[in-house]
Amino acid sequence: MDDNENKEEKIEIQESPVESCESVAADTKAEKVTLFSRLRKFKLSSLRIDISEIVSDFQENAKIMVGTVLFSFLLMVVVALAVFFAVVQGQEKVMVPNVQGKPLAEALLEMQVKELYPRIQLRYSEVPGDAGKILEQNPASGSIVKAGRRISLVVSRGVVIDHVENYTGLLLDDVRMQLQTLFAGSANPLIVLADPVYRADVSEPGIILEQTPPAGTLITEPVTVSLIVSRGPQFEKTRIPKIVGKDVSDMLKFMVTSKIIFEFTSHEAEPSEKTGTVTSQQAFTTEFVPNYTRMSVDFAFPKGNIDESQNVFGIFSESLKNYPYPVPMRVEAISPKGEVSTLISFKHTGGNFSIPYHVEKGTIIVLYVVDREQKRIIAE
Repeated sequence: MDDNENKEEKIEIQESPVESCESVAADTKAEKVTLFSRLRKFKLSSLRIDISEIVSDFQENAKIMVGTVLFSFLLMVVVALAVFFAVVQGQEKVMVPNVQGKPLAEALLEMQVKELYPRIQLRYSEVPGDAGKILEQNPASGSIVKAGRRISLVVSRGVVIDHVENYTGLLLDDVRMQLQTLFAGSANPLIVLADPVYRADVSEPGIILEQTPPAGTLITEPVTVSLIVSRGPQFEKTRIPKIVGKDVSDMLKFMVTSKIIFEFTSHEAEPSEKTGTVTSQQAFTTEFVPNYTRMSVDFAFPKGNIDESQNVFGIFSESLKNYPYPVPMRVEAISPKGEVSTLISFKHTGGNFSIPYHVEKGTIIVLYVVDREQKRIIAE
């Protein structure tokens, strides 16, 4: 019994602290809720008070703020206008001096006195001796500009070439092309070629043998250069050929190697004449004539220039410039089917050019001079 009672008392003693802790916790929780509720009400109340005070302060100071903004804006406008007029008025105005034709150093000094700054461009000139001089200026002299303005000055680099070069040993056509390129666009080229004098020489035709003035001559003004040009090997004489009776094909073959320039004509064949052949040739008093002497030759062609096979006879002719020496020429035929053949390829001195032809009707005949097309016809 005593032992059981003691156990119950122990139990009661052990349970008593638990009930006490629960009670204390409940009281603490209630106090925290109450405190939180009070703090929340206090914060909301304080927030309402702060917002209302801000609104009240803004309403009271609105006029002052608007006035301050307007004043600041007006002040900015005044400052901007002052800066603008200061820039517009800027530096004093000056007159642009006339420096065209003056040496560059002198022009720069005059620009410096006027507080102007040059912008320099270089260009070749056509006048010997003006290297370093002002060719153009912009703005023009007499213009009123602000000090500090940039003035464009075109300064001469001198002439493209200041001496006569050595042309001997060069082809005349190459020298002409070189000078045309050198002075392209120039109204007054510094070097002009006189009409050349041709002379027989062992050199290739067209080679420059001599020149005046000599190479290295300084150019102080436009100069005319005289040239002596090779005509080719010494022209020997050639025997007058006998060509009466030759037909068109034979004549074209003979012309390839002959050093006679033939000038062809034609007439309607007489009953006693063989059509398509040479019936007459020019007569000379001597047996030999200089190479490339001209000879008149006449053909007899059928009526209407059409034979029984409907092939066409004719004389192809053209007026060319006279060349100082024979140049390569060729005549090609393009058949109606598009087949190309060469009628003749030989050298000719230009002037009146003519060859006979006997081709299919509708054939296109084309003349080439130094591989450049000169003329074309249709054989009809």
